[in-house]
Amino acid sequence: SAVSEETSPKKKTWYPRRIQEDVNYEKLVESFYLRHILVETRDMAQIALNQYLENTSSRDPFGELAEKISACAASREEGGKIGWVDIGNAQDDAGILPKDVLSQLVPLCPKTGDVHIIESKVAGQVHVIRVEELLIKHNANLLPDEDKELRVGSYSGKNSVVSRRKLKGKGVMPQFPTLEKDKKYMIQTNGCQMNVADSERLAGILHHDLNLSPTTKGAEADVVLFNTCSIRDHAEQKLYDMLGPFSARKRNGEELAIVVTGCVAQQEGEELLRRVPEIDVVLGPQYVPFLKNVLESVEWGKQVVATAPMLHMEDNDFSKPMRGGEGVKAFVNVIHGCNEHCTYCVVPATRGMEQSRSMESVLKECLDLTNSGYKEITLIGQNIDAYGRDMTPKRNFAELLDYLNSNLPGQTRIRYVTSHPRYFSDKVIDAVANLDKVCECFHMPFQAGDDEVLKRMRRGYTYDSYMRIINKIREKAPDAAICGDVIVGFPGETEEAFQRTLDLMEEVKFDNLNTFAYSPRPNTEAANWEDQLPEDVKSERLQRVQALATKHGLERSERYVDKVVEVLVEDKNPRNA
Repeated sequence: SAVSEETSPKKKTWYPRRIQEDVNYEKLVESFYLRHILVETRDMAQIALNQYLENTSSRDPFGELAEKISACAASREEGGKIGWVDIGNAQDDAGILPKDVLSQLVPLCPKTGDVHIIESKVAGQVHVIRVEELLIKHNANLLPDEDKELRVGSYSGKNSVVSRRKLKGKGVMPQFPTLEKDKKYMIQTNGCQMNVADSERLAGILHHDLNLSPTTKGAEADVVLFNTCSIRDHAEQKLYDMLGPFSARKRNGEELAIVVTGCVAQQEGEELLRRVPEIDVVLGPQYVPFLKNVLESVEWGKQVVATAPMLHMEDNDFSKPMRGGEGVKAFVNVIHGCNEHCTYCVVPATRGMEQSRSMESVLKECLDLTNSGYKEITLIGQNIDAYGRDMTPKRNFAELLDYLNSNLPGQTRIRYVTSHPRYFSDKVIDAVANLDKVCECFHMPFQAGDDEVLKRMRRGYTYDSYMRIINKIREKAPDAAICGDVIVGFPGETEEAFQRTLDLMEEVKFDNLNTFAYSPRPNTEAANWEDQLPEDVKSERLQRVQALATKHGLERSERYVDKVVEVLVEDKNPRNA
């Protein structure tokens, strides 16, 4: 008998997992930069694809294979290069690809680094096609028509261009500086390694593309950028406090550009303009490469909000990042965004869906760094173990480590953050244990020790499954450092549940542990639950885990007593300078 509509189970809805599902792909993408390998049959194409995927020792495995086996005389000697192809014309300038091949490629919505096998019915040949880069029509999604709004994506991101109005106080119209080489910029960065890396790219655009000079003095700055973090409580209020002096300068008629980017910008969007109308630009992290274009729009007397989802575009055509520090250590982003939607976490809403960079692009940035004298590279991603699962064909993080280890100079040190126990694989353990350039350090956030708390967090693992990972690490890399993250005071956490966190800490004995008291964040499920814990309980539990973490850290450090080891000198201690 038929099941009634009321009693039939409803299909569980979930967030999109591919960025192509969250954007208007054909509206955004103008051109592909392509390479190909031409063969006669699909079987040969599959063999070629497998050989490409298995070759982690070559810096350019696709180009090397194209030179060896491609039947295309026009592109073979250049590593299969076809060049830029306008998807609207469905034809490359050199006429190498048949039109029916391109017409099959476009609906696949490829991202940078994707490789597809496509057969031409017209020519009777098969192409292994690699998408090297996308050319994004930034104004299609970045800047809609004047004073109109566009809401798109899972979190209703908005892109809008707003005409300026007089400011309160003296009633002046906001003044924007002419961006010339004698002007200065200041970037205030808060938050994680992702924000540090983004700020370096923002600085590269301001310095190389716009010829601005950096300053650490806010009073001297003509362009001020706040790269914000929303992980901690009261992040929005802290931003408003920092904006105060600069808003006052704007109200007094000074020529000044105020840009808010990072996670608070993505989270709050146009609300920031309502609260602080002196702001010129609200820029989601995904729009960092388009800063120059945005500032040009502001020069014309507009305010810009850009928080809609966006395809990742490699920085090859943009300025190199302006690295901070002493030229010793650097961060390299290998995957943007996160698809996990843990119930306490703002990252999916503020950083978007996972988008992996190609292994070749990551290597290129790393080689630029080592050629400039950098000794240690930290690969970063909110969930680095998800690397490659959004690519076609899928890759994995262990393959990336192997590829970088094979192709970076001998003294390079490689680190990475952050792993997710749900997806952590034995292949990564083997890679860290056996690859000579990869430091033996595992960053493995456990967040809580109680299974019910972990379930409510939507972490996807248990105390026992986490410990199985730790035991495998101890077996294959017995001297490796193990670091982690923990949250105390999660909604509904009982004293008994908290004790399980302490039990796990005692069993692992972390070399270093980042500790946090839970704070409700916007756009997260747990923030709306009724069983929130009092602040004094969270504070007391935080003190207990911090004391235990300090004890374990000292115990782990003592194993180096009387040992001689290689160390990396990062900088002088300012206290001894």
